[in-house]
Amino acid sequence: MADLSTEYLGLRLANPLVPSASPLSRDLDTATRLRDAGAPALVMYSLFEEKIEQEEQQLARFLHQQGIGHGEADSFHPVPADYHSYLDSYLEQLHRLKTLDIPIIASLNGTTLGGWVEYGKLLEEAGADALELNVYYIAANLAESSHDVEQRYIELLRQLRQQVSLPITMKLSSQFSSPLNFIQRLEEAGASGVALFNRFYLPDIDLDTLKITPTLNLSSSHESLLRVRWTALLHGRVNLSLAVTGGFHTAEDMLKALLAGADVTHLCSALLEQGPQHLARVLEDMQHWLDEHEYESVRQLKGSLSQQHAIDPAAYERVNYISVLDNYTPPPGVLR
Repeated sequence: MADLSTEYLGLRLANPLVPSASPLSRDLDTATRLRDAGAPALVMYSLFEEKIEQEEQQLARFLHQQGIGHGEADSFHPVPADYHSYLDSYLEQLHRLKTLDIPIIASLNGTTLGGWVEYGKLLEEAGADALELNVYYIAANLAESSHDVEQRYIELLRQLRQQVSLPITMKLSSQFSSPLNFIQRLEEAGASGVALFNRFYLPDIDLDTLKITPTLNLSSSHESLLRVRWTALLHGRVNLSLAVTGGFHTAEDMLKALLAGADVTHLCSALLEQGPQHLARVLEDMQHWLDEHEYESVRQLKGSLSQQHAIDPAAYERVNYISVLDNYTPPPGVLR
C-alpha cells in the first residue's frame, strides 16, 4: 500500500488532503468528523481585519464615549464582565481545535499592517502550528502600480516574520503579472509556503433593484487546472511549500496537483457540498490509483510532471494555447 504522507510547512502530515479555511472549522464536532475522515491538518476559518476594526469602533462609541457631556464619567468606562470579543472567540476556538491532535493552521485575512503583528503573536501563543496570511486585496486605485501592490504583500510578510517564529504561508490570487518572480520575492522575505490561488467572490448587479449584491458560487474541478499549471511552473524553482486551493473536488484533481509538484491540496467547496466524509472517499480513491499504478509513495509521485520533468515542458506555456485552437472541432451541424 502506497505511503500517502507528505511534508508541508515543516509539518509531517499523514496525507496531502488538508481542509482549507471555511465555516466547517467553526464547529468542533464538524472539525472532529473531518479529522476522523482523514484530515491530517486543518486551516481555521479566517480572522478578519475588518471585523476587529468594526468591533473596536463599536466599543469606542458605546463605552468610551459614554461620558461625553458628563465630566464626572470621563474616567469610568467599564467593559461588561461577560463581554466576549471576536478575537477572544477565535483564540478560544483555536484552543478547542488543538484537542484534535492534528496541526492547526490559523488564517489571518486583511490588507494593512494594522494589528496583524500583534494578532500573529497571539495566535502563536495560543498554539497555532502555522499561519496562513490571506491578503485579499483588490487593486482599485489608479495611482497604485503593480510594484506597489506587490510591496504591500512583501512588507506585511516582513513585519510579521520579524515577530513570529511560526511557518507563514501566503495565500495568493492569480492576478499578478509575474507570479514566479513575485513568489521568489516572498520566499526571500521569509515566506515558508504559498497557496495557489485564492478565489475572489465577485459582486453581481441586480437588474430589478439596480443594487450591487454579493454572490457565492462554489468552485468546480475545471478551476483546478489554473492552479496545476502554476504549480508545475514553480516546482523545483523555489524552496517553498506549495499548496493548491480552489477547484479540488475529486481524487483525479488531487493527483494532477501532486504530479505537478504540490505538497498539499486544499478542499473547501467539495466538503461544503458533500460533508466531511467526502474526504475519506477521495483518500480511498487516491490510494487505489497509486497502488494500481505501482507508486510506492506520494513522495515518488510528487513533481514528476512539473515543467522541469515533463516530456514536453512547453505544454505548460503557449504551445498548449496553439494546440487547443488548432485541434478544436465544432459540434455537428455547426459550420466552420
